[in-house]
Amino acid sequence: MEKLRIAVAGASGRMGRTLIEAIAAAEDTVLAAALDIPGSAYLGRDAGELTGAPCGVMVTDDFASALGLVDCLIDFTRPEGTLSHLEVCRRLGVHMVVGTTGFSTEGKLAIQDGSRDIPIVFAPNMAVGVNLVFRLLDVAARVLNEGYDVEISEAHHRHKVDAPSGTALRMGEVVASALGRDLAECAVYGREGYTGPRKETTIGFATVRAGDIVGDHTVLFAGTGERIEITHKAGSRTPYAAGALRAARFMKGKTRGLFDMQDVLGLRS
Repeated sequence: MEKLRIAVAGASGRMGRTLIEAIAAAEDTVLAAALDIPGSAYLGRDAGELTGAPCGVMVTDDFASALGLVDCLIDFTRPEGTLSHLEVCRRLGVHMVVGTTGFSTEGKLAIQDGSRDIPIVFAPNMAVGVNLVFRLLDVAARVLNEGYDVEISEAHHRHKVDAPSGTALRMGEVVASALGRDLAECAVYGREGYTGPRKETTIGFATVRAGDIVGDHTVLFAGTGERIEITHKAGSRTPYAAGALRAARFMKGKTRGLFDMQDVLGLRS
């Protein structure tokens, strides 16, 4: 069996290490390149040392050379880095799995443009369970379309740099779309002081950054006399890595196109 050759961006980071471990554990994938930023203390070291199992692949910041040897790049870094990697992948015909969050509108359009040349799976959350939750939220919002207030809360570790999380925003988009609303017009991202009564059509967001929380998300539908909560809690980064590998496998044989995890999991309605 020919193994899928995977490159990992941000190899020394928390998610990068989890991906390296998941790739090594899978029978059909192999780590072909481990990439990190210039100046990283891990450059030139065996990527497997990051997870306690040397593999012979050295961490490098030479993206162009490294990506010439791979089928797919998995990128959970930062928007500016991901967009730079996109240009290299586009030139070399390398598939991309993008789990990076915090993109501007222009950044998202750049990814969409890149998908004209290569296949890209772009999703704010790669976990299978979270993407099932997106589907459940669509159903719930359509049923609870009158008389229910919607509030979204999320919690992550102290190192996360964007807020609300990409997953929380995607949850808001799913709910807003099902309700026939535009999230850009109805979202409320913070409340302080005298805010007045809650407007019925708003979707509220609350953010917590603390400790080593991997990722908790809850969508609350609050009506008169009852509350419905749909919650996902991640206990580790392993589900994100597993989903990313499913995304990489999904693109095998494809030549171009923009996809998300709903496509990967066959949940597209």
